[in-house]
Amino acid sequence: MFDGKTILITGGTGSLGRALTKKLLESNVEAIRIFSRNESKQIEMEEEFNDSKLRFFVGDVRDSERLFYALEDVDIVFHAAALKHVPKIEYNPFESIKTNVIGSQNVIDKSLQQDVEKVVCVGTDKAVSPLNTYGATKLLMEKLFVSANNYINPKKHKTKFIAVRYGNVLGSSGSVIPKFIDLIKKGKSLTITDSKMTRFTITMDEALEFILNASNTGKGSEIFIPKIKSYEMPVLIDALSELCGETKHEITGIRPGEKVHETLINSDEMRYVWEINDMYMLANPHYKLFNDKEILENYNGIKKVEGINSYSSDIVEKISKNELKEKIQNSNLL
Repeated sequence: MFDGKTILITGGTGSLGRALTKKLLESNVEAIRIFSRNESKQIEMEEEFNDSKLRFFVGDVRDSERLFYALEDVDIVFHAAALKHVPKIEYNPFESIKTNVIGSQNVIDKSLQQDVEKVVCVGTDKAVSPLNTYGATKLLMEKLFVSANNYINPKKHKTKFIAVRYGNVLGSSGSVIPKFIDLIKKGKSLTITDSKMTRFTITMDEALEFILNASNTGKGSEIFIPKIKSYEMPVLIDALSELCGETKHEITGIRPGEKVHETLINSDEMRYVWEINDMYMLANPHYKLFNDKEILENYNGIKKVEGINSYSSDIVEKISKNELKEKIQNSNLL
């Protein structure tokens, strides 16, 4: 899929962007364009990778004109740029709308104008039945992407828009496990909002495989969701205690906009969910090609998901303590 292609990654200096770049460089890509607004991180990344296939574009997804020129002759876009820290966004909601919603619309518009082949946006479980502003903006991003195909004249444009949605990446910037490890190393108590909390988790390698699998499978207007496990907060604390030494913790109470459990597919969406290539596919009911007959004819090996009410972190299979310890060790977080 990527042989000879020119790829652009928005938010390319972030943890996902860097990991995705490393993965894509293993293929025969023609070039990878890193599009981000942080010049310092670009310099660090350029020195670290030192690869002639990389190009670095300073720019913001809020700037549609800059995006237009950056997307010239691009074949595939991975849209990972976003404001994502829940408390900061709750305090600065309009800024998140400018980046996560209007910025996403800019990516769609300019990708169409440059006739990009495929555009994949990176979503989050927080977009499902959102309780906070961040989740609401990412829900709107998904809606924009799955609806963008409605505006395409296939005789004029080849562009296909796809969304992926998954849980917390183990060890990503700002996530809970690196934060807890840092607190333990400093001899401080862990701050836990609710001991009954559960969270989906996926390693970076698993996330990359899922994103590339979805990119290859998608034909346009779908949302893909991986099959992943979740962990319970006491299990995480026990795992970190065994890895890093005995820890103390204090319950601080749930923060504004935070959920006790997270959902990747809610009960209303389940009626449109299919299973394909070891993933779930949420079909857009408003897209003209997504009736059952068309789906069965156009996706090899697909089958309808039945008998599941929702896909939530409190009811899916839980990761064991030993398995969680192994994932933390393999992710080089210690």
